[in-house]
Amino acid sequence: MSNTAVIIPSRLKAERLPNKPLKLINKKEMILHVYETAIKAKIGEVFVATPDREIADIIESHGGKATITNKNHQTGTDRIFEVFQKELKSEPEFIVNLQGDMPNLNPLVIHNLIEHMKKKTCDIGTLASKLSNLELNDPNVVKVITSKNIEKEKEFSSALDFFRASKNSGTNSVYHHIGIYAFTNKALIRYVSLKRSKLEIERKLEQLRALENQMKIEVGYIEDCPLSVDTEKDLEEIKKIMQIK
Repeated sequence: MSNTAVIIPSRLKAERLPNKPLKLINKKEMILHVYETAIKAKIGEVFVATPDREIADIIESHGGKATITNKNHQTGTDRIFEVFQKELKSEPEFIVNLQGDMPNLNPLVIHNLIEHMKKKTCDIGTLASKLSNLELNDPNVVKVITSKNIEKEKEFSSALDFFRASKNSGTNSVYHHIGIYAFTNKALIRYVSLKRSKLEIERKLEQLRALENQMKIEVGYIEDCPLSVDTEKDLEEIKKIMQIK
């Protein structure tokens, strides 16, 4: 068994875009695009963690691995932890939680994230890209503040805060957060043992549970920001971006 696994949590009951994983882009379901991206990263086993048989059937029909998980998980991380325990026997040293709504993510960034995790300087690694002025006031775009200018210095830096609404951060080191997390084995086990935190619930951002419990998150910069598909408008935009030429 590889020391790294990518687990993609996916479910049909999205509030803003129901049945999102099954939406077609270039005649292929969104979840399948994401699964294939994870495979192309070539860092280890790839699983889709889902409570929905329809999603599992799509993955399995293309030779992939899917696990039917408990329907009552409160977060995507709880869902990947079930697969980590059930299918992987808690063995991988690094576990990537890859969101199932980023069909145009570059596989190379997943590989590079794991290379950073091997340095063992943090509990959780994640990514960010440039934040536009329009995105600053968009609550659908999650922002991260880092201790250093990661765009300029081209190296990972500690995350200080994550938020949705515009705020006066007092720093230029504010970025568009990318929905991918790499956990060490011990960090994932500890994270799911913690109660949901105050800010996590208020802002609807899981990563704040880690920060509020003094877990170290480091953020790396990527040039190309993948589109996170949350609305019908996003879906139409990603279809244009990924249109077969």
